[in-house]
Amino acid sequence: MDSELIYRLAIPFIPNIGPIQSRLLIEHFGSASAIFSAREAELMAIEGIGKIRAHSIKSFKGFEKAKDELAFIRKYNIRPLFITDPDFPKRLLNCPDSPVLLFYKGEADLNHLRIISIIGTRSHSDYGKFLTEKLVKDLEDLNVLVVSGLAFGIDAIAHKAAMKNKLPTVGVLAHGLDQLYPIQHSSLAKEMVKKGGGLLTEFTNGIKPDKHNFPARNRIVSGISDATIVVETGIKGGSIITAELANGYNKEVFAFPGRVNDIKSIGCNYLIQQNKATLLTSAEDLIAYMGWNYTTVRKEKAPPGELSENELRIVTILKEKEQTHIDELNSKCDLGNGLVAVAVLNLELRDVVRSLPGKLYRLA
Repeated sequence: MDSELIYRLAIPFIPNIGPIQSRLLIEHFGSASAIFSAREAELMAIEGIGKIRAHSIKSFKGFEKAKDELAFIRKYNIRPLFITDPDFPKRLLNCPDSPVLLFYKGEADLNHLRIISIIGTRSHSDYGKFLTEKLVKDLEDLNVLVVSGLAFGIDAIAHKAAMKNKLPTVGVLAHGLDQLYPIQHSSLAKEMVKKGGGLLTEFTNGIKPDKHNFPARNRIVSGISDATIVVETGIKGGSIITAELANGYNKEVFAFPGRVNDIKSIGCNYLIQQNKATLLTSAEDLIAYMGWNYTTVRKEKAPPGELSENELRIVTILKEKEQTHIDELNSKCDLGNGLVAVAVLNLELRDVVRSLPGKLYRLA
C-alpha cells in the first residue's frame, strides 16, 4: 500500500499535469501506479494529455519529493484523501477540476449530511458580523458543517460562531499544512481541529500562500458544500470568484442584501441582481429553500431502506436508463438543483446510487 501511496503523492509534482489532467488519468487507468507504468504511446492517446504531458509522466524523477511528503504527513498525523477513497469529499466529484488528492488534518466528516460555505469580505461591518453569527446560531439544531477559508473577517467569524454553537467547522487553505496563513489565526486553527473540525488543502508541504493559490482554494470551498452563502463583499475579490465557481458547479448560492450605497454589500446586491444568488434574509430562508426542515431530519433517522420522497423521485428516473446526467435529473425532478444535489448525495452515501465521470449517475 505504501508503494501505491507514493505514486499518489507523486502526482502533484508532475510538471504540466494539473487537476483536470490528473483526473482524466485516474479515470482512465484506475490507480496512480498504473499511470506511471503505462506506455508513453498509451498516455499520449488519452484526450487532453498529448505528447508533452505524456513525456512529463514518463520522465518524472521526483519520487524523493513524494517520499518526503509521506514522511511529513505521517509525522503530523495528516490524512491523504485520494479521489478513489471512500472518505474523499463526494460533493467534489461533481466538479470537473476537483483535486485528485487532498491533505486533511481533523475529524469532521467531509461527507457530512449538510455542508454550507460561508464567505465574505475581510473588512466586515458590524452588520456582517451580526448576520454571520445569527445564521450559524440558527442552524445549530440542523447540525451543519461550516466551511470557510480561515481568512480575516467573515471567514474567521463563521469558524468561531460554529465552534461557539458546537458545530464542526473546516478551514480550506491556500498552502501546505506545514504553515498557517494568516499566522494570526494559528490558535483559531488549532482550536478548530481540537473541537472536531479540521484543516483541508490540496497543496503539499512547502507550498506558500501565493496569490494564484487562492482561486484554487476557493473552488474547493464552493465545491465541497451544498450551498455557498455570501454575507458581505465588494464587487471584486475572492467571494465573488467563489460564488461564480459555485454557480459553475450548479451549486446553490445565497447572498444577504445590503444598502445600495454600502460598499461592503455591492457584491451581494450584484449577485442577487444578476440572478447569480438567491436573496437570503435568515436561516429560515435557507432551511426552506434547501428542504432542511425537521420533517427531513426525522426521515434521515429512519431505517436505511426507507427513502424520502425526493430520493424516490431520483431512483425512479435513474431506473429509466443505464446512466443519467445531472442536468437531466435536475430537469425531470423539478426540485431545484440544491434539493437534487442533496438527495443524490444521500443516495450515494447509502450506496443506492453511484457517480460516474462526466456528472453521470446510475443505480448501484
